[in-house]
Order: sequence, then C-alpha cells, then structure tokens
Amino acid sequence: MTHVLSPQSRGLLCEFARSRLLVAFDYDGTLAPITADPARAAMRDRTRGLLGELCNRYPCAVISGRSREDVARFVDGVALCAVVGNHGAESPEVDAPGRECVAEWRSRLVRDLDGVDGVLIEDKTLSLSVHYRAACDKDAARQAISRAVAVLDAVRVVGGKDIVNLVPKGSRHKGFALDELRRAERCEAAMYVGDDETDEDVFRMRRALRLFTVRVGVDESSDAEYFLQTQREVDDFITALLELRPG
Repeated sequence: MTHVLSPQSRGLLCEFARSRLLVAFDYDGTLAPITADPARAAMRDRTRGLLGELCNRYPCAVISGRSREDVARFVDGVALCAVVGNHGAESPEVDAPGRECVAEWRSRLVRDLDGVDGVLIEDKTLSLSVHYRAACDKDAARQAISRAVAVLDAVRVVGGKDIVNLVPKGSRHKGFALDELRRAERCEAAMYVGDDETDEDVFRMRRALRLFTVRVGVDESSDAEYFLQTQREVDDFITALLELRPG
C-alpha cells in the first residue's frame, strides 16, 4: 500500500482527478469518526464544508452500511448525486429482496443473545448489524455472536470494528453499487474511500474497473492500493482533490 498523499501518488491522483470521475465514500470511519454511539456519528464541520465543495466539482456519493434513511440524515444538505445504504443493497432505484429472512434472523438473535453483555442488534430491514463495542468482555461477546449466527440460513457474514454485519447471500454489495453509479453518471473512472471489511467488496474490483481505491488505516491484507493514516486525513485528501480540479 502507498500513502495516497505522498509525492509518488500524485501523478496517478492527478490523472484520475482530470478524468470524468465519480468520487464515493463510506460514512462511518471515513467521512465521520467512529463513535461509541452510532446515532451521534456526525461529520466534523470542516469535513462537511469540504465535501460540499467537492460535490460542486465532481459527482460524489456515499455508500454506507447504515440504512439509507439513517445515513441520509447525516449528509442532509450536501449535494451528493446518490446515497446508498445497507452495504450497497439499498438505493431509490432498487427494491432489494431479503426483508423476510432479515426479520427471521433478528427474532432468533434477540432470543439467542438475550443477556449477553454489551450487545446491540441494529435492524436495518435489509441487513442486521450486531454491535459489541460496549461489551466489557469483547471476546466473550464475539464468541456468543458467532454461535448465534452459525445457525442462521442464507446469511453472509461481514466483519467490522466491534461489529458483525449480516446480509442476505446474493445481495448487491458496495462494489456493484459503485459501478452502477459510475455508469449512471457516465463517468469513465471512480474513486472510493473506505475503512472497513465491508469496503473490501469495492477494493477487490479495482483490477476489473478503472478504480482508484483508498483505505483509511494501513492494512497490508487489504485490496486497496492506497491508504490514509487516519480518519482526519480524509480532509487533506478532499483538499487535494479540490486543488487538482480548481473551481
């Protein structure tokens, strides 16, 4: 992985910035810091201002693991071309399947995880997120979640930072959603910034598409080609894109 703000990255970054480019971001851990309470995960004012300016120069989107309604309230007032939720499955144009099996999973997990310290089940209709950031014994919580999830049918398990995401097998993932947006916006290339395991669905597609991939945080096992050291560096990255396409 190469630091995306390093001199050796500048040439390719400039090439992408000068193309007809779609710029897309994950939300939590990317545009906004991770918080103990997901309901309070707002962008910093500076990030919001920079993102708003970026939308004036590039078509921009947010593709989040949150429900579309949930993430939309955090980016309200920003002129994005699209907001996609549920790990890529939920957009205004797509009536995604899976509601029935997600409802069944939730019923089972509520029963099987009852009394497990620090575990919160977030129902997003088209997927579930089982949080354990608040658990005193995270190993015990993680093991309890693994046992409960192991008996569920037709589930794809995607890990994260103190979270286990459950999506129906065959659901559209973030990579498919990004490419659909790119084609809808008639862009020749796309850029994606994310920070977690769910974003690897996008990063793995970089060899098949004209795609510039950036991971927040160094992880040599990631399929992203570039990295930012911290979530705060996202502001510096957006600033670089603005400089490469003056208003």
